[in-house]
Amino acid sequence: MNDTDLVLVTGASGHVGAELVDRLAATGSRVRAMSRKPQDVAVPVGAAVVRGDADEPASLDAAFAGVDRAFLMSAETIDPDTGPTHVPALVDAAVRAGVSHLVLLSVYSGGEGGDVLAAWWAQIERSVVGSGLRWTLLRPGRFMSNALAWASRLDGSDEVAVPFAHRPAASIDPADIAAVAAAALTDTDGRHDGATHQLSGPAAMTPSDELAAIGALLGRPLRAVEPPLDQVRAGMIRSGMREAVVDAALARTLESSDGAEVLPTVERVLGRPARSFGDWLDAHRDAFTAGRSPASPSSAV
Repeated sequence: MNDTDLVLVTGASGHVGAELVDRLAATGSRVRAMSRKPQDVAVPVGAAVVRGDADEPASLDAAFAGVDRAFLMSAETIDPDTGPTHVPALVDAAVRAGVSHLVLLSVYSGGEGGDVLAAWWAQIERSVVGSGLRWTLLRPGRFMSNALAWASRLDGSDEVAVPFAHRPAASIDPADIAAVAAAALTDTDGRHDGATHQLSGPAAMTPSDELAAIGALLGRPLRAVEPPLDQVRAGMIRSGMREAVVDAALARTLESSDGAEVLPTVERVLGRPARSFGDWLDAHRDAFTAGRSPASPSSAV
């Protein structure tokens, strides 16, 4: 990568995108952060912000203009009846702009399997792999940042409802995903070209283990309680997920151990171990401690 090359980061307000913008800017790369709501995106000095909406091709052409390499991600709602449109639109814009290298944030199993989730992600990955551009796929497991959802539930009881609280996963810090993405985007020797990087954290932990670590930080005996499966399913549907998608996601969680294996990819790419949940928690302690008084001795027993 030349010093004058411009990198576009889509999804720049997300956990991975924001970390990636910061990392690229800190190393002196020219970086442009794309968001549907650029006014809500804070970027470091030296980075630029641009509006881009996958449903508006003209906005994408402006966002991709002059870009040499791009990080692609999408939070598009999965609809088995229509198939994905956002990432294919980003890829089309990249091709029109003459981008040389795409790095896609995919999911742990990508398009592998026979359910609606596999079909969705297979289409997304094919749009990148078949683009005619150089490409790299990132397939991370569960994000450590999923634990942030518990922060708003800690002002009452020490019991926290957590679905699948005892299912282990080698969760990964989004900062490590961003670091691997940055390595691929700034690569000068082609070693990430055509690579599929499956990513994990350094240890398998259950959500219950993670909640206990947060409890230790707060001096409270936090305990995860698993809600009934039918309640979990109903809540997922209320959130806007299609029933077929919910059923596929639940089946994967109940019938598979995908994501529990500790993989060497992060250390192999970065030359250092993957960050632990404790490392992540140290970096995000304010999300759990801000505005909360330390526990009294009796409440920490």
